[in-house]
Amino acid sequence: MQQKAKLTTLITMNESQILQAYQIARERYAALGVDTDKALAELQKQQISLHCWQTDDVVGFERSDALSGGIQTTGNYPGRARNIDEVRADLEFVKTLLAGSHRVNLHEIYGDFGGKPVDRDECGVEHFESWIQWARENGFKLDFNSTSFSHPKSGDLSLSNPDPAIRAFWIEHTKRCRRIADAMGKAQGDPCIMNIWVHDGSKDLTVNRKYYRELLAASLDEILAEDLPGMKSCVEAKLFGIGLESYTVGSMDFYEGYCATRKVMYTLDTGHYEQTENVADKVASLLLYVPELMLHVSRPVRWDSDHVTIMNDQTQDLFKELVRADGLHRAHVGLDYFDASINRIGAYIIGTRATQKCILSALLEPLAKLREYEAAGQGFQRLALLEEAKTLPFGAVFDYFNYINGVPVGEAFIGAIERYEREVTSKR
Repeated sequence: MQQKAKLTTLITMNESQILQAYQIARERYAALGVDTDKALAELQKQQISLHCWQTDDVVGFERSDALSGGIQTTGNYPGRARNIDEVRADLEFVKTLLAGSHRVNLHEIYGDFGGKPVDRDECGVEHFESWIQWARENGFKLDFNSTSFSHPKSGDLSLSNPDPAIRAFWIEHTKRCRRIADAMGKAQGDPCIMNIWVHDGSKDLTVNRKYYRELLAASLDEILAEDLPGMKSCVEAKLFGIGLESYTVGSMDFYEGYCATRKVMYTLDTGHYEQTENVADKVASLLLYVPELMLHVSRPVRWDSDHVTIMNDQTQDLFKELVRADGLHRAHVGLDYFDASINRIGAYIIGTRATQKCILSALLEPLAKLREYEAAGQGFQRLALLEEAKTLPFGAVFDYFNYINGVPVGEAFIGAIERYEREVTSKR
């Protein structure tokens, strides 16, 4: 863990308060068999993949068009990044406010196209070489996504389109994206995680549900056949897309079967399921049958799946279940939301810190004692400890984590973001 840094105006509490509070918390957790230093060391290793599309509302650098194809950004807060330099500047600033080392998740539409038209089936590694260099210089590693939405050939169906020409276009696009991800992974010495999500579906009733899924499975089989050791592929399910409410080809049950039979990484996006579902319930079952999980941490509100992540019950449950299932080492964590109604940098920091809090909360759970109670059939004791654990001094441990990483403690990041808005984003 890196050494603490001197923080002048970025700390709302003084050093002695932070250290004293942590020492008290450390002793309280130790009484329950929890090693806070060990938990912090584990949290330090957890890289969160920052989604580049929060900076510019998922516009990208192809045509500066609004979104289409199953997703939609709402809001018009000033300061949206307008080009590749502004996107990178915002990400560099975000990095200064976050503890730990993190990744950047790119969609294909964020390539460095040099102002030239490059269709989706023509993208190549050359369009992302500057991203690879930038990531190396700024201490980031890269993840990647194919982009099937917001394109004249998107329509309602892409990889499951009955038209062979359209389907071949998207197959070629996705193959090229996997090769780009492979180059990224090789350059950074760590596999690039490439997510495949397609919006394919129908606004109203369809009588060909199985047919479209057969086409999607065949397309994915062809795409994933190429052995690319520098990257790992994952596929993402969704309940429905905006304008495609009645049927989703790549549904949860489709991808559960696909990933289990093909041994492919499964992407759990916490905003892509029924509102009453607890996504955490899926973790233990999926880990029995798929090699790894990709977690896209988001927050659904009614029919919109992409609100800023907060430390709510659903997100806490997700990471607690992951730790309880000994699956943290088999999971990759990324953010996936886009809010244009508030300061976009603030949305990044809130969501990332909330995710870190949920991971830390899971790591600090007195799991050994809870398992001991459960094995002995002591249900009262297990439930009592689960309840008491909710009010353990978790906040003091998280403050200390930020302090030793030299980033703002508590709410001090608010002022830093306000300054960046005054000096940078408000002038765009």
